[in-house]
Amino acid sequence: MIDLRSDTVTKPTEGMLRAMVNAEVGDDVFGEDPTVNALQEKMARFFGFEAALFVSSGVMGNQIALNLLVEPGDEVITEQGGHIFNYEAASAAFISSVQLLPVEGKRGKLWPELINAAIRPSLDWVPRSRAVVIENSTNKGGGACYTKDELNDIYQTVKANGLSLHIDGARIWNAMEVSGVEPKLFGEIADTISVCFSKGLGAPVGSMLLSTETNIRKARRVRKMLGGGMRQIGILAAAADYAFENHRSLLKEDHRQAKALAKTIEKCSQLSIQPKTVETNILIFDIKGMTAEEAVKELSKQDIQVVAFGPQTLRATFHFQITEKDLKKTQQVFLKLFS
Repeated sequence: MIDLRSDTVTKPTEGMLRAMVNAEVGDDVFGEDPTVNALQEKMARFFGFEAALFVSSGVMGNQIALNLLVEPGDEVITEQGGHIFNYEAASAAFISSVQLLPVEGKRGKLWPELINAAIRPSLDWVPRSRAVVIENSTNKGGGACYTKDELNDIYQTVKANGLSLHIDGARIWNAMEVSGVEPKLFGEIADTISVCFSKGLGAPVGSMLLSTETNIRKARRVRKMLGGGMRQIGILAAAADYAFENHRSLLKEDHRQAKALAKTIEKCSQLSIQPKTVETNILIFDIKGMTAEEAVKELSKQDIQVVAFGPQTLRATFHFQITEKDLKKTQQVFLKLFS
């Protein structure tokens, strides 16, 4: 089966499994796991933050960040296609008693004019605008990335209005590979950032929340309150560290394969895509003549898995365990089914 549903479907490699087996571990609730401590310090240095905290998922990282940055009754500005608005089970309301204000951007991205227009006036009867969340790269936006200038412009806008900035960096690795943005820029512009090891890099589980030392001390307690205090977590941190050291160099190939399939899709009369918009490993495209769910079933019969992303929209996501042979077969099947 050629699994293009997500870059989260990868299996641990032999090298990763060896790293997990050989990991030196301790009780992380007591702060005594040397492997996770080392990874937290490494990620903080890499992104230019004071401190970091290993968490079980990107959702947990995002939601702890919001809990640190806002208070009950506040409002958080985000793009309407953002993961934090669409795929986190309304947890911002449930956990932190805040509401999200979804703004229509372009391909999942915001820019200063949109942010300025969304900021509420200082009136007792409206929510208080307190934070902005951006996603880099974007999921529903088809893997679009922010440039360095775009990131700096958003930072200036956020700070000029006394707001905080959180970056959902679930696929920050893909974004950096394409945009060339240096990792330490994120430490300069963001109050918090979450990065994921199981998307793009192929670790089995785990994300990292980065911020100031003060915020990360608070975050440890919030993580515990959410049931995220883990014990010999070095086993998972070792997998994440292996993925960080060994799989980032493979992202360029994921992007090449995605662009190659996009060119094939362009040739299919029943499909619609703009190949020039494909920047990273995600393709989002539309289908004519059948529903997205019907297309998923037809592709599954040919041992290819994608996901329905709307009534007439599909998503395919490449990862390092998709081979060149897999790509060629997928291209042939697409031409057969949808031309």
